[in-house]
Amino acid sequence: MRRIQLVAFLLVLSAVSSVFAQTGEPTVYVIKKGDTLWGLSARFLNDPFYWPNLWGRNQSITNPHFIFPGQKVKVYPDRIVIEEAAAKPAETPAPEAKVPAEVSAEEKMFTVSGAEGFLQEKDLKPAGFIIATNQNRQIVGEDDVVYTDVGRDSGAKVGGFLSVYREGESVSHPVTNVILGHKVIPLGVVQLSEVEDKVSRGIVTESYLEISPGSYLMPYRDRRREISLKAAERDMTGYIVDTQMGNKTIGAGDIVFLDLGRAHGVVPGNLLYVVRNVVPDQQYVTGSIDKLPVELLGAVVVVNTGEHTSTALVVKSIDAIYRGDMVELRKSK
Repeated sequence: MRRIQLVAFLLVLSAVSSVFAQTGEPTVYVIKKGDTLWGLSARFLNDPFYWPNLWGRNQSITNPHFIFPGQKVKVYPDRIVIEEAAAKPAETPAPEAKVPAEVSAEEKMFTVSGAEGFLQEKDLKPAGFIIATNQNRQIVGEDDVVYTDVGRDSGAKVGGFLSVYREGESVSHPVTNVILGHKVIPLGVVQLSEVEDKVSRGIVTESYLEISPGSYLMPYRDRRREISLKAAERDMTGYIVDTQMGNKTIGAGDIVFLDLGRAHGVVPGNLLYVVRNVVPDQQYVTGSIDKLPVELLGAVVVVNTGEHTSTALVVKSIDAIYRGDMVELRKSK
């Protein structure tokens, strides 16, 4: 992790105000109500994803998002150091360098739409299928009419909702080749307008991707929510095993699947660094060398977890990311 931090320091060094570098002395900032580690990292280092390092380097911080008003922050060109809060302010405090007044940064939240998808680790039994569409169209979307094989006998009711999915190809681990599950991609939502014993008619009320006959249906579950960053309970290392859309090159905004899940201690809101090992060119190696520092590629935030896999949003990409790149998560010290 120290190697990752070193790389992160170098990446953000150029973004720090030149006044810090010229004086060599830290600028002191007094934390206000509402300040967060995310906000401090974004404000002073122009890199909000530095906050896990900031948290890990300051053992007095027990909450990953909030610190206490009155604590002093020393801002250096390559790091932020938080001091313990003083019991009582001095009656005649010494003048301190101040940062121009700004609105306190709020806790960072990530919006999950419900269209991210997941890896189905066990056999999935659909509640039913879309068996026909209006005018026998092969592709339908929002406001289109569809027919299903879900009826009153299955508990369906007029006005009820069903989630529409597509089951994709199996996903194997990029290192071990073990099958981790099948890719499941949400396509949209259908609201039932007419229900008979074994069939029903509905209207597509939400469409994320093209819906076609044969798409399968599951009981509706609204997965839209906001996710805040959460602390790691343990250290762990895993891999990016696939992407939602199967794209080869991965960047910020893409959805990826990881080989880490609830069994590993992963929860929605965990932030993981994406890293890659650097292999030395043997023609220039004359003796034994230690492992080279890893290359920092970006960061992902977990948005959904299975037992052994999870879905994550790429929130930062410094360089191109690929299937098989490693992810690392470190708990606070």
